[in-house]
Amino acid sequence: MNGMQVTILGCNSALPSINSFQSAQMFHFHEKQFLIDCGEGTQIRLRQFTQKTSRLNHIFISHLHGDHCFGLIGLITTLGMLGRTADLVIHSQSDLEKLLQPQIDYYCPNINFNIRFEPFNTRIHSLLYEDRSLQVFSIPLKHRVPASGFLFVEKEKDRHIIREMIDFYQIPVKDIMSIKQGADFMTPNGEIIPNAKFTTPPTPPKKYAFCSDTVFYEKIIQWIEGVDLLYHEATFLHQDIVRAKETGHSSARQAAEIAKKAQVNRLLIGHFSARYTDLQPLLHEAQSIFPNTELAHDGMKIVL
Repeated sequence: MNGMQVTILGCNSALPSINSFQSAQMFHFHEKQFLIDCGEGTQIRLRQFTQKTSRLNHIFISHLHGDHCFGLIGLITTLGMLGRTADLVIHSQSDLEKLLQPQIDYYCPNINFNIRFEPFNTRIHSLLYEDRSLQVFSIPLKHRVPASGFLFVEKEKDRHIIREMIDFYQIPVKDIMSIKQGADFMTPNGEIIPNAKFTTPPTPPKKYAFCSDTVFYEKIIQWIEGVDLLYHEATFLHQDIVRAKETGHSSARQAAEIAKKAQVNRLLIGHFSARYTDLQPLLHEAQSIFPNTELAHDGMKIVL
């Protein structure tokens, strides 16, 4: 697909429920796929929600609690049986390789693709991936173990051409690309025509931020400010804030406070504790502070 889309594959916390699996999301951008976390059952959800993996080349693991990575060996095994040959890159905290590689060696000795581990420092905001249209950055989070969120940023596009002005000044075709990229134009008699005569500003780039698992951590605001969509964990109601602090999680109210302070466009809350059979109180708690809040659910697709 063209554009930016997020598909929720799992939005529960440590214990899955009948309707919600553990943490996993598929991020789509210009025919490319990026998997965020891979909790147990991820490959089942991929099939249930008709998510093909032929364009999946990068997996980002937020941290090494099992509900965020226990699905990896199953997915890798299945990809091998499907005849995959393209490299698979896994971005994670450095311990994942020593934990996962023995399983790969034991269960997948004959797979026909390479698995490359790309470790990163969860304490540093850094560039993890880049291509001609997208960048992915880490977002340091605060949890019981080293943890990171992820910021997906569309690269700024070229400026929009004003066709009438291009025709009026009889701009040669060879100069149009440089003008779209912001260059001024010099006429044959040496007059400089400013770029603003020929173009309008580009469409603002889209941004998606994934922040789970974490306590209330205002430091992330500097990296997620103004994003189009923020997914922030809301494991507990604020009435259970003592338990949230003990386990390194946030309440729905705290997720909304982060969204409000960061002036994001939309907030999607998830990573719900299995103790709540009714999630509406979580939604109402968040909406009381940040009205443009939605509840995540498995199978949900959000187009940015």
